[in-house]
Amino acid sequence: MAPRNIKLTIHYDGARFHGWASQPGKPTIQGELENALERLLCEAVDVTGSSRTDAGVSALGQVAHVKVDSPVPVENFARALNKLLPPDITIADAVEVDAGFDAISSTKSKLYRYSICTGPVRPVLDVNHCWHWPGSLDVAAMAAAAKSLLGKHDFKSFASAADKRSSSVRILMRCDVRREGDWIYIETQADGFLYNMVRNIVGTLVEVGRGRWTPDKVKEILEAHDRKEAGPIAPASGLCLMWIEY
Repeated sequence: MAPRNIKLTIHYDGARFHGWASQPGKPTIQGELENALERLLCEAVDVTGSSRTDAGVSALGQVAHVKVDSPVPVENFARALNKLLPPDITIADAVEVDAGFDAISSTKSKLYRYSICTGPVRPVLDVNHCWHWPGSLDVAAMAAAAKSLLGKHDFKSFASAADKRSSSVRILMRCDVRREGDWIYIETQADGFLYNMVRNIVGTLVEVGRGRWTPDKVKEILEAHDRKEAGPIAPASGLCLMWIEY
């Protein structure tokens, strides 16, 4: 009998983890999931995640697939796994999908949210899930700058030098900047993201917001195709993968 293909929707607080991908001797999301599945199924299982989130990055909509031979009913998968996982990781949903579904290649788009707290007092209950930037940021200028990024572009200026993918062209469908009290939220949706792309975009928009650059500067940075032209990388703590569209 062919293995069953199970799609998992995963929530996690990334604060204490060294990212998604398994690393020897370090706690990772993939490592914890594979350990829990091995205990549940009594065999080693590979978990393929859609996004290889960095250390400190959280998720409310990570998606992975896993191929299993187990007869465990899919409706019991989430409950059984959650009993074996640490409290900062949970399976929100588990469904059996077509054998051709792949968490990576079947992806149509992803949305990330970045949270910035501009209040004068460190938000201790949220400090692992935001960038505390006490001060004034011009949200209107940031939103105007973000519009330059919409559409199909070569985002090489916003990719880490460690990103070795053959193409840095992506389609950015959404880049919204909004304020709620002391909080600023930046939401970016694209057909795919380069390594550190969102955090580099956020760092650049903050440079606009604090008045170092005008909104027009972002278009120049985009067209330069040079990471050195963009702003500093924003901290990982503020980033959360919200959902993935298939």
